[in-house]
Amino acid sequence: MATAEIRRTVEPGSAARPPAAGSAARAAHEARRAALVDQLRRAEAPPRLEKEISNLFRERERVPAARIDTRAFRHVLAVDPAAGTVEVEGMCPYGELVDATLPMGVMPAVVPELMGITIGGALAGVGIESSSFRYGLVHETVLEFDMVTASGEVVTARPDNEHAELYFGFPNSYGTLGYAIRILAKTIPVKPYVRLEHRKFRDPEAYYAFLAASCEDPSADFVEGEIFAPDRLVVSVGRFVDRAPWTSDYTFEKIYYKSILEREEDHLTVRDYIRRWDTDWFWCSKNLGMEIPLLRRLLGRERLNSQTYTRIMRRANRWNLGKVYDLLGYRSESVIQDVGIPLAKAPEFLAWFHETIGILPIWNCPFRAIHPHGFPLFRTPPGVLYVNFGFWQPIRRREAKPDGWYNRRIEEKVAELGGVKSLYSDSYYPLDEFWQRYDRAVYERLKRRYDPDRRLRDLYEKCVLKR
Repeated sequence: MATAEIRRTVEPGSAARPPAAGSAARAAHEARRAALVDQLRRAEAPPRLEKEISNLFRERERVPAARIDTRAFRHVLAVDPAAGTVEVEGMCPYGELVDATLPMGVMPAVVPELMGITIGGALAGVGIESSSFRYGLVHETVLEFDMVTASGEVVTARPDNEHAELYFGFPNSYGTLGYAIRILAKTIPVKPYVRLEHRKFRDPEAYYAFLAASCEDPSADFVEGEIFAPDRLVVSVGRFVDRAPWTSDYTFEKIYYKSILEREEDHLTVRDYIRRWDTDWFWCSKNLGMEIPLLRRLLGRERLNSQTYTRIMRRANRWNLGKVYDLLGYRSESVIQDVGIPLAKAPEFLAWFHETIGILPIWNCPFRAIHPHGFPLFRTPPGVLYVNFGFWQPIRRREAKPDGWYNRRIEEKVAELGGVKSLYSDSYYPLDEFWQRYDRAVYERLKRRYDPDRRLRDLYEKCVLKR
């Protein structure tokens, strides 16, 4: 099938009617790129991205800066099912990217669980989903990308060109080296439906053994786990299928995570499978009362999504609504984290987590590094299966503990077990320890080459000091 130029007007499930490939979309992209380069070159203050919504969960100081508007960089430029690629601008949200690729019979190889995440954000951060046991994290599915530097230079990074070190060093750099404005990524063919099997366990050792075995099953397309209690663990395995006897709908009144304990088998359209966690922000919508049927109906199907909840949460933070608990004598600490633990150490981490942290539910997503080179700012040995633990909830206790006490305990335990932590949320590492975890020599070399005037913050300043 020929490469197709796809615009945002493609509707989900509609037949793709591509115009002649190439010209119009790329010309428009080049015009946007030229305007952005000019904006950066004219900026007198250090540049900072202007975005509609962010999936970063760490508040930062407001400092004088030149606000750089990249919101127009959200177009899908071309889908080539035969080559297994999609060319897309960096600020394109995955919800729009999926809606452009599915009519062509493909999807990005790894689609992060929240539809407001942008592909550029997942590349500069760490993007994961239930296909990561096979394809790695999002950055392993990227073939090349264009990065614009703070001074307005545009470079193309690939694993085999003069910017190869940038290609491997960009993931987990969080916009401190530059901004990805064009990305060429892998796609995989899809079938119309996904058949799900939910296998329940009471014993963590048996649960992790089955999780590992599922990752070696060539028929499995998606593997993840959910932990609802120390003795209520579920492995969910998904497989593409051509037909389904029925399909479930978790985009409005029914809640996906509750179905996991209720069902042993389920069927979703491929689009609904990709979006299964977005409707209720995994299970975090309950913190906003959105599991109440009346509130769901009042909000409406179109607004039941992670982007809505993120906006509500940020307004609540701005108004300091959490201070209400302080008045009641509670100390509150936000523990919103994703950490990767080697599979062999996962039962030990889980037991410690139940005893020390106590947040439930927990999302488990297996992943492994594919490329033998490795990625220095998020390094895991190639081929070794890790398990991502995702847990997102405030902890409120009456006993007084220092700020960041729980988060710091997590960082220490992750390091002890040879794990790795994503930096999208709060971090409390001391300076020396941080640079032991994230390769300072490589990072500083990239910083000198691509941001020699230090117009962008460095990684520690942004992710730990929150400047």
